[in-house]
This record gives sequence, structure tokens and C-alpha cells, in this order.
Amino acid sequence: MHLGIDVGKKKLNCALLVRGQDGKERSRSKVVENTPAGIEALQSWLRANSAPPGSCRVCMEATSTYYEAVAEGLHAAGYAVAVINPLRIKAYGQSLLSRQKTDDSDAVLIARFSQANEAPAWAPAAPELRELQRLVARLEAVVGMRVAEQTRLHESAGAARESVERLLAILCAEEKALEQAITEHIDRHPPLRKQRELLKSIPAVGDKLSAHFMCLPVARLENAKQAVAFVGLSPKHTQSGSSVRGKTRIAKIGHARMRKMLYMPALCALKHNPAIIEFAKRLKANGKTGKVLVAAVMRKLLQWMFAVVKHQQPFNLSLALAKP
Repeated sequence: MHLGIDVGKKKLNCALLVRGQDGKERSRSKVVENTPAGIEALQSWLRANSAPPGSCRVCMEATSTYYEAVAEGLHAAGYAVAVINPLRIKAYGQSLLSRQKTDDSDAVLIARFSQANEAPAWAPAAPELRELQRLVARLEAVVGMRVAEQTRLHESAGAARESVERLLAILCAEEKALEQAITEHIDRHPPLRKQRELLKSIPAVGDKLSAHFMCLPVARLENAKQAVAFVGLSPKHTQSGSSVRGKTRIAKIGHARMRKMLYMPALCALKHNPAIIEFAKRLKANGKTGKVLVAAVMRKLLQWMFAVVKHQQPFNLSLALAKP
């Protein structure tokens, strides 16, 4: 059986695909609150519909953080849970020429996606990693507010400017406090501290980039190619027939925040990382310059970061220089 859940802030719209005695498949629906009591009610409903753990696969979209409680609750109860990028569900619906867009129809679509695709099983992150993810997400939000206020500072005057300056001072202080909290949190947990040390063994990779990288689901990725695709740094070729030859660009379907975090370290690596300097020379000899060159360096840094964490070995500069 397959259960699709359309996750909302307050409600969980659920669709269970079942096969009747006549052999035809039908969907049964259930709406519960996105609360501990609602999740308990959902489990009771599943058992009443002959869908206990082991016989039912649960699928939902990664909707903000609203999915976490129900995913954790069902996982703890023994259900196989899959958490899917919403873009995959949307593309699947388009492939079926789906014309409906309601919470109930979305739940059915998610269940049918689960039935048609063998999505990787989801498991909750360790508590210390969850806390790091929350701290990093909050830091990003504060940085975004600070940048917005800095823009307003140039457009304001008088009392309005004084208000912006007061708020900027608060945001800058909060940004520093969060950065300190992230550092202290990593220091308190040996597994996180070891990962940071491994990542920082790569010249140009610092504390901020390390913290952001550790928040990614690296453990479920099999190789560096998947990591590059997850972040959205894979080359996107445009070619069709004999006449269409578009420029090759990065796909940008992936983790936008990580791409943004890699940009400045890539520029730094072009000046201070010997392996990247040699890598850039080879790219320039092949006619690669500008944004193409920087994107290639971002991709190389990401590959190294994945490798040192996956293999639990610090960066080997001699090996990096020896490889083409």
C-alpha cells in the first residue's frame, strides 16, 4: 500500500491507495491536524484500513519544516517514509497531464508517485545535526534581514534613517551571536567537530561553508556526482537536432543556498589553493573563463568536501595536484 500526505501548516491531507476485492485500485482519504494528536489519529486510521507498518509506504513533500513531525512520528512507528523534493512531484503530475490542484488531489498524486517510483527511505537527522540546521537557517534569515536594512539605509534620511541604524545594530549583534552559537554547538559535539576539521583541511573552506555543508543530507548520497547534482552545479547542455546548440550552463536545480555559499570560497581558492590554481590553468588553456571557470571551481570544491567527509580523510594536496 502507498500513503500520500499533502502537508500543510495545520492540516495533513492523506490518501491511501488500496485494491478492492474486484481488483480495482481506489483511494481512501483522511484529513487530520498536523499535531501529535492528529498524527496518532492518522496511525489509528491506517491500522483500521489494514495498513500497519511493514505493509504501507508513506510519501510526502519536503514542505518547509511542516513535514518533520509527521515524518518522525511515522518513522518511529515503523513505517517506511520517503520525503520528496516538491519539484519531482510537480513534474510527475505534469507528466500525467493532471488538471486538478486541490489538497485531496495532491495527496493522491503523491501516493501514485510513491507507487511509481522507488524513492530513497528517509530517516531523521541526529539531534545535534537538527539543532545545527536550525541555527544555520536562523543565521541565514538574520543575514537576509541585515542585507535588506543596509539597502534601505542608502534610501532613508532623518528619523527613518535613525530607525534603520538602530535595527541594523540589533541585527549585526544577533548575527555575531548566532555565529558564536554555531561555533560553540559544533565544538560541543565531537562528530560535528571532526567533520568541520576535515572540511577546513581544504584550503579556502572556512567555518561558515563547513557549517552549511554539514547541514546537507550528505550521508544518503552515494558519490560526489550526486552531491554536485543535489546542489545544482551539474552542467546543463542545450542541444537538439543539428541546429540548436545553446550555451552550457549550470542546472541550478538544487540547493541554492549552498551554491551561494560556495561562490566566495571559490574566488578565494583561485588565489590561495594550489590545486585549484593548477586546475584553473588547465581550464583557461581550454578556453574557460569568467563565470564558467568559477562554477567549475565551485564544483571542484564541493567534490572535495564530499570526499573528505565520506571517506573521513583530510584533504591531500599532493593527491589533488597529481590528479587532472
